[in-house]
Amino acid sequence: MTGDYLTRIGTLIRTARQHRGWSQAQLGEALGTSQSAVNRIEQGKQNVSLEMIARIGEALDSEIVSLGYAGPMHLRVAGGTQLSGAIDVRSSKNACVAILCASLLTTGRTTIRQVARIEEVYRILEVLTSIGVKSRWTNEGRDLELTPPAELDLAAMDVEAARRTRSVLMFLGPLMHRADRFAIPYAGGCDLGTRTVQPHLTALRRFGLEVATTSGAYHASVQPGAPMDRPIVLTERGDTVTENALLAAARHDGISVIRNASPNYMVQDLCFFLERLGVKIEGIGTTTLTVHGVPEITRDVDYTPAEDPVEAMSLLAAAVVTSSELTIRRVPIEFLEIELAVLEGMGLDYDRTPEYRAHNGYTRLVDLTVRPSKLTAPVDTIHPMPFPGINIDNVPFFAAIAAAANGTTMIHDWVYDNRAIYLTELTRLGADIKLLDPHRVLVQGPTRWRAAEMVCPPALRPAVVILLAMLAAKGTSVLRNVYVINRGYEDLAERLNSIGAQIETFRDI
Repeated sequence: MTGDYLTRIGTLIRTARQHRGWSQAQLGEALGTSQSAVNRIEQGKQNVSLEMIARIGEALDSEIVSLGYAGPMHLRVAGGTQLSGAIDVRSSKNACVAILCASLLTTGRTTIRQVARIEEVYRILEVLTSIGVKSRWTNEGRDLELTPPAELDLAAMDVEAARRTRSVLMFLGPLMHRADRFAIPYAGGCDLGTRTVQPHLTALRRFGLEVATTSGAYHASVQPGAPMDRPIVLTERGDTVTENALLAAARHDGISVIRNASPNYMVQDLCFFLERLGVKIEGIGTTTLTVHGVPEITRDVDYTPAEDPVEAMSLLAAAVVTSSELTIRRVPIEFLEIELAVLEGMGLDYDRTPEYRAHNGYTRLVDLTVRPSKLTAPVDTIHPMPFPGINIDNVPFFAAIAAAANGTTMIHDWVYDNRAIYLTELTRLGADIKLLDPHRVLVQGPTRWRAAEMVCPPALRPAVVILLAMLAAKGTSVLRNVYVINRGYEDLAERLNSIGAQIETFRDI
């Protein structure tokens, strides 16, 4: 390998590491090597094998190199044009992932309709098929049919696929009903930390699951659980924590009361799916869930997840930053009411249709028509709160919206370490954003957007925010290495093109 190629690879690795927010020492620790070795690699002074490049890509959650095609995917955006027409919101990827995990609870066939065809779903599906679950796409690839084996082959689990999804932790809840001992690898590219992992382990321990986190994996063993004579109080009102507790409670023989539960959209969808399996759940949409477990589940189930409120917010933000009139159909309004109230206070001009039901029979939908509006900055700080507050994943979109408004907006992303830092990347597109600390930014608008070439940050929502800003920027922008966007959105570039965007997908030769 020539020095020129080594230098180019080193530059790609350094850029991906910096976007991840890691030091060279942190990357070295993740790889089991030294800071000095990482430094030599980044300077192009050390030979690196394809295996090492792949390991670095997994650690940084970045598609540094890909086999079987020309290279990572990029987007070329001709911005400065308005969007128009109508677009449908697609099904929730977070609900799809939870239901894929929940399919392990039944020995019957699971059919999931209108599945989100995204990388996150593919990774979970790869893990399921590796342990013996048969899968079949139907209805021209829109629906997915899953048939579990009599016995799961957990020793054959696709470790590489499992490490590439943040959702693998949700296998703990259902697998405890299928095996006395099993192991799940750490989720690659995601610094879960004690804030995220410990609430899972604390909740599942009540059901008899003991987990030791050693040797790069969660080693689980099932013991007789404590009597459910008192409620399970979650120490964190997290979505995946609540889902894991629900998955464990679904086949627990008895009644489980879960308090401080998340009532968010994906949790509600999971509850509706579990009820189709025969599990009675009281309190859906509240912070207290009472689950009547069924020890054995053998029934077939057919379910359609509801539409994704975060995708709806993405499309709404696209209309705002491009000053477009756009109709967004099938919006799950229950999970966007606070966001819309804030935007209405900022001056957003929009109409909404009467409510109707999603295919699951429960979730309330509307069609929104957004028109070009003169926005002013909100008086109050934009910050996330558990449902029914502003959704955690919707906060980054307010950075682009605030950049299009008159005045100064404070955005406080208190949940995720360092995610607010990625929002400062908008300054390269002309935004005036000041970072106050790892969680808070000040956005001064309005913005005269300008085109730029950038590398996609490793955080999904900030990456999409940058793409939306590029739509508003006159000229041609390039967003490189968009794997992270493909993890959470299906055909986003093509769908934006269907309403007037000009986005070209390309790869380096």
